[in-house]
Amino acid sequence: MQITSLLAISLGAILANNFIFAQFLGICPFLGVSKKIDTAVGMGAAVTFVMGLASAFCYVINIILVKLDLAFMQTVAFILVIASLVQFVEMFLKKFIPTLYTALGVYLPLITTNCAVLGVALLNVQNDYNFIESVVYGITGGLGFLVAIFLFAAVREQTEFSETPKSFEGFPIALVTAGLIALAFMGFSGLKVW
Repeated sequence: MQITSLLAISLGAILANNFIFAQFLGICPFLGVSKKIDTAVGMGAAVTFVMGLASAFCYVINIILVKLDLAFMQTVAFILVIASLVQFVEMFLKKFIPTLYTALGVYLPLITTNCAVLGVALLNVQNDYNFIESVVYGITGGLGFLVAIFLFAAVREQTEFSETPKSFEGFPIALVTAGLIALAFMGFSGLKVW
């Protein structure tokens, strides 16, 4: 039963309950970093890494807070954990992948305030997931973010060279495109695993 539960969580996080297209969390980096595929994949990988680690750390932090009768401090504690993890990712990229660090620019520190990362930690608590389910939900939620930002970047690269009406050039066609992809992802909302 555990494997089917993990599969349902995974498919839900990637397709049916995608953080971008179904829950509308994490839109700022999604729209800001999706102009080129390589930058979008880098941001998606960084968000996936942070979401997976944040899910693990926040699960442990939540247990401690509940035992100390400080559950009302969850959001503050989760934000501190996420900010620390983002600092770690930022230092790692600056040292080992400076081109990606430069390409992500201001959007890398914005992972700290990415509501999808905080959302996954809070949804893990709300859904009463155990440790493994929390980590799987965090990683696959990040993979769903990666799929969304990759698809959007691929379409944006193509629309850059296509003829569009003057009133739709630039950001308006990006918003229309995001809306159409979100409509396509709504098709997964009725997905039943078994």
